[in-house]
Amino acid sequence: MNGKLLIFSAPSGAGKTTIVKRLLEKHSDKIAFSISASTREARGTEKDGIDYYFISKEDFLHKVAKQEFIEFEEVYSGTFYGTLRSEVERIWSEGKHVIFDIDVVGGLRLKSKFPDQALAIFVNPPSLEVLKERLTGRGTDSPEKLKERFAKAEHELSFASKFDVVLQNNDLDTACAEAEKLVLDFINA
Repeated sequence: MNGKLLIFSAPSGAGKTTIVKRLLEKHSDKIAFSISASTREARGTEKDGIDYYFISKEDFLHKVAKQEFIEFEEVYSGTFYGTLRSEVERIWSEGKHVIFDIDVVGGLRLKSKFPDQALAIFVNPPSLEVLKERLTGRGTDSPEKLKERFAKAEHELSFASKFDVVLQNNDLDTACAEAEKLVLDFINA
Protein backbone atom coordinates (compact mmCIF):
# COMPACT_ATOMS: atom_id res chain seq x y z
CA MET A 1 0.00 0.00 0.00
CA ASN A 2 1.15 3.49 -0.71
CA GLY A 3 -0.38 5.22 2.27
CA LYS A 4 -0.24 8.83 3.27
CA LEU A 5 2.15 10.72 5.53
CA LEU A 6 0.88 13.03 8.26
CA ILE A 7 3.72 15.29 9.32
CA PHE A 8 3.55 17.28 12.56
CA SER A 9 6.48 19.63 13.11
CA ALA A 10 7.14 22.43 15.55
CA PRO A 11 9.77 23.80 17.85
CA SER A 12 10.28 21.69 20.96
CA GLY A 13 7.56 22.54 23.50
CA ALA A 14 4.88 23.70 21.02
CA GLY A 15 2.57 20.76 21.78
CA LYS A 16 3.04 18.58 18.68
CA THR A 17 3.77 15.41 20.67
CA THR A 18 0.60 15.78 22.75
CA ILE A 19 -1.50 16.42 19.61
CA VAL A 20 -0.01 13.38 17.85
CA LYS A 21 -0.61 11.16 20.92
CA ARG A 22 -4.28 12.21 21.09
CA LEU A 23 -4.76 11.50 17.38
CA LEU A 24 -3.20 8.06 17.82
CA GLU A 25 -5.48 7.30 20.80
CA LYS A 26 -8.60 8.12 18.76
CA HIS A 27 -7.60 6.76 15.35
CA SER A 28 -5.24 3.81 15.87
CA ASP A 29 -7.29 1.89 13.31
CA LYS A 30 -6.22 4.34 10.57
CA ILE A 31 -2.85 5.77 11.60
CA ALA A 32 0.35 4.54 13.22
CA PHE A 33 3.29 6.41 14.69
CA SER A 34 6.60 6.47 12.85
CA ILE A 35 9.25 5.76 15.45
CA SER A 36 12.34 7.82 14.68
CA ALA A 37 15.88 6.63 15.20
CA SER A 38 18.10 8.80 17.40
CA THR A 39 21.63 8.82 18.73
CA ARG A 40 20.62 10.64 21.93
CA GLU A 41 20.13 8.99 25.30
CA ALA A 42 16.63 8.06 26.45
CA ARG A 43 14.99 10.63 28.76
CA GLY A 44 12.75 9.82 31.70
CA THR A 45 10.43 6.91 30.90
CA GLU A 46 11.26 6.72 27.18
CA LYS A 47 11.64 3.19 25.86
CA ASP A 48 13.65 1.87 22.92
CA GLY A 49 11.39 0.73 20.08
CA ILE A 50 8.41 2.65 21.46
CA ASP A 51 9.46 6.30 21.74
CA TYR A 52 12.60 6.09 19.57
CA TYR A 53 15.02 3.53 18.24
CA PHE A 54 18.02 4.54 20.34
CA ILE A 55 21.16 3.62 18.41
CA SER A 56 24.81 4.53 18.56
CA LYS A 57 26.19 7.30 16.37
CA GLU A 58 28.35 4.70 14.61
CA ASP A 59 25.33 2.49 13.83
CA PHE A 60 23.31 5.53 12.70
CA LEU A 61 26.03 6.65 10.27
CA HIS A 62 26.36 3.08 8.98
CA LYS A 63 22.60 3.08 8.19
CA VAL A 64 23.00 6.47 6.46
CA ALA A 65 25.74 5.02 4.26
CA LYS A 66 23.46 2.09 3.36
CA GLN A 67 20.63 4.57 2.48
CA GLU A 68 18.29 3.06 5.07
CA PHE A 69 16.88 6.48 6.00
CA ILE A 70 14.18 8.40 4.11
CA GLU A 71 15.47 11.50 5.88
CA PHE A 72 17.89 12.28 8.69
CA GLU A 73 19.27 15.35 10.37
CA GLU A 74 21.93 16.33 12.86
CA VAL A 75 19.40 18.19 15.00
CA TYR A 76 21.83 19.22 17.72
CA SER A 77 25.60 19.04 17.49
CA GLY A 78 26.54 15.34 17.49
CA THR A 79 22.92 14.20 17.92
CA PHE A 80 21.20 12.64 14.92
CA TYR A 81 17.55 11.82 14.26
CA GLY A 82 16.10 10.07 11.24
CA THR A 83 13.21 8.18 9.66
CA LEU A 84 14.01 4.61 8.66
CA ARG A 85 12.57 3.49 5.32
CA SER A 86 11.67 0.14 6.96
CA GLU A 87 9.51 1.95 9.55
CA VAL A 88 7.32 3.64 6.92
CA GLU A 89 7.06 0.42 4.90
CA ARG A 90 6.06 -1.52 8.05
CA ILE A 91 3.16 0.86 8.76
CA TRP A 92 1.97 0.95 5.14
CA SER A 93 2.05 -2.87 5.03
CA GLU A 94 -0.43 -2.81 7.96
CA GLY A 95 -2.80 -0.76 5.77
CA LYS A 96 -2.35 2.39 7.86
CA HIS A 97 -1.19 5.93 7.25
CA VAL A 98 2.03 7.15 8.89
CA ILE A 99 1.99 9.97 11.43
CA PHE A 100 5.21 11.80 12.29
CA ASP A 101 6.26 13.91 15.26
CA ILE A 102 9.38 15.36 13.67
CA ASP A 103 11.66 18.38 13.74
CA VAL A 104 10.97 21.21 11.28
CA VAL A 105 13.80 20.48 8.81
CA GLY A 106 12.98 16.77 8.76
CA GLY A 107 9.30 17.53 8.23
CA LEU A 108 10.02 19.74 5.23
CA ARG A 109 12.41 17.13 3.84
CA LEU A 110 9.70 14.43 4.06
CA LYS A 111 7.16 16.74 2.41
CA SER A 112 9.57 17.41 -0.48
CA LYS A 113 10.09 13.66 -1.03
CA PHE A 114 6.35 12.85 -0.90
CA PRO A 115 4.68 16.06 -2.13
CA ASP A 116 1.30 14.51 -3.02
CA GLN A 117 1.18 11.84 -0.29
CA ALA A 118 2.05 14.11 2.64
CA LEU A 119 0.20 16.70 4.70
CA ALA A 120 2.71 18.88 6.56
CA ILE A 121 1.33 20.65 9.64
CA PHE A 122 3.33 23.21 11.61
CA VAL A 123 2.17 23.49 15.24
CA ASN A 124 2.59 27.11 16.29
CA PRO A 125 2.94 27.86 20.02
CA PRO A 126 1.04 30.78 21.58
CA SER A 127 4.31 32.74 21.89
CA LEU A 128 8.05 32.28 22.28
CA GLU A 129 7.68 33.17 25.97
CA VAL A 130 5.17 30.36 26.54
CA LEU A 131 7.48 27.99 24.66
CA LYS A 132 10.39 28.95 26.94
CA GLU A 133 8.21 28.42 30.04
CA ARG A 134 7.18 24.95 28.84
CA LEU A 135 10.76 23.86 28.09
CA THR A 136 12.08 25.22 31.38
CA GLY A 137 9.17 23.59 33.25
CA ARG A 138 10.06 20.14 31.93
CA GLY A 139 13.16 20.15 34.11
CA THR A 140 14.95 17.72 31.77
CA ASP A 141 17.60 20.01 30.28
CA SER A 142 20.66 21.83 31.61
CA PRO A 143 20.75 25.65 31.31
CA GLU A 144 23.15 25.27 28.34
CA LYS A 145 20.82 22.79 26.60
CA LEU A 146 17.85 25.10 27.23
CA LYS A 147 19.72 28.00 25.65
CA GLU A 148 20.42 25.82 22.59
CA ARG A 149 16.74 24.77 22.40
CA PHE A 150 15.52 28.41 22.65
CA ALA A 151 17.81 29.52 19.81
CA LYS A 152 16.70 26.57 17.68
CA ALA A 153 13.01 27.30 18.40
CA GLU A 154 13.35 30.91 17.29
CA HIS A 155 14.96 29.75 14.04
CA GLU A 156 12.34 27.03 13.45
CA LEU A 157 9.44 29.47 13.81
CA SER A 158 10.65 31.18 10.63
CA PHE A 159 9.81 28.02 8.61
CA ALA A 160 6.07 27.93 9.46
CA SER A 161 4.96 29.38 6.12
CA LYS A 162 6.65 26.53 4.22
CA PHE A 163 4.16 24.00 5.64
CA ASP A 164 0.76 23.11 4.16
CA VAL A 165 -1.03 24.27 7.31
CA VAL A 166 -0.08 26.32 10.37
CA LEU A 167 -2.03 24.99 13.35
CA GLN A 168 -2.20 27.56 16.14
CA ASN A 169 -1.92 25.92 19.58
CA ASN A 170 -3.28 28.55 21.96
CA ASP A 171 -5.68 26.01 23.49
CA LEU A 172 -4.73 22.33 23.38
CA ASP A 173 -8.27 20.91 23.05
CA THR A 174 -9.09 23.30 20.18
CA ALA A 175 -5.78 22.52 18.44
CA CYS A 176 -6.41 18.77 18.80
CA ALA A 177 -9.92 19.08 17.31
CA GLU A 178 -8.57 21.12 14.38
CA ALA A 179 -5.73 18.60 13.85
CA GLU A 180 -8.22 15.73 13.82
CA LYS A 181 -10.35 17.42 11.15
CA LEU A 182 -7.28 18.19 8.99
CA VAL A 183 -6.00 14.61 9.25
CA LEU A 184 -9.35 12.91 8.56
CA ASP A 185 -10.12 15.20 5.61
CA PHE A 186 -6.67 14.45 4.13
CA ILE A 187 -6.73 10.66 4.53
CA ASN A 188 -10.30 10.45 3.25
CA ALA A 189 -9.65 12.65 0.19
